[in-house]
Amino acid sequence: MKKHSKIVLIGMPGSGKSTLGKKSAKQLKFDFYDLDEEIVKEEGMDIPQIFMRKGEGYFRNLETKVLNRLLEKDASFLLSTGGGAPCFNENMELINEKGISVFLDVSVSQILDRLTKDEVEKRPMFQGLDAGEITLKLQNLIADRLGYYERAKIKLSGDDISTEHLISELMSFFRN
Repeated sequence: MKKHSKIVLIGMPGSGKSTLGKKSAKQLKFDFYDLDEEIVKEEGMDIPQIFMRKGEGYFRNLETKVLNRLLEKDASFLLSTGGGAPCFNENMELINEKGISVFLDVSVSQILDRLTKDEVEKRPMFQGLDAGEITLKLQNLIADRLGYYERAKIKLSGDDISTEHLISELMSFFRN
């Protein structure tokens, strides 16, 4: 790998960015950051509160600011973003300029399986929706966001993307 590799996982909510990111960072001996967790630390309130009190525009600008700060670090790390992060404020361009973007392309049915009641409570866009409404919302989000996600340098597809698969693809990317 390069001296300072910044690997940035992107994809839909529930695609496994945080889970895969933590495991992969540990194997690579990289620091791991979760963009949403960094935003919560910065703002002193959770994501649903930020949306409710300050609005999505404020949140998206804060997200870009924190993303920028992380990508300026002079170290190797693996970063898990929120599902919408690449789609606002030219963040996808920033991610690709300063890091190696990896799109985790997971099916809607797999995402639905992963979005338990507790998970839905943490995600403002799904709160108060039933399974059918969540499915429709996910399908609409995919349609809106796919153009951004498809610009990733690496695309991993499937419902069970492993740490080994990610690391293998990263090694192949660096060889080429």
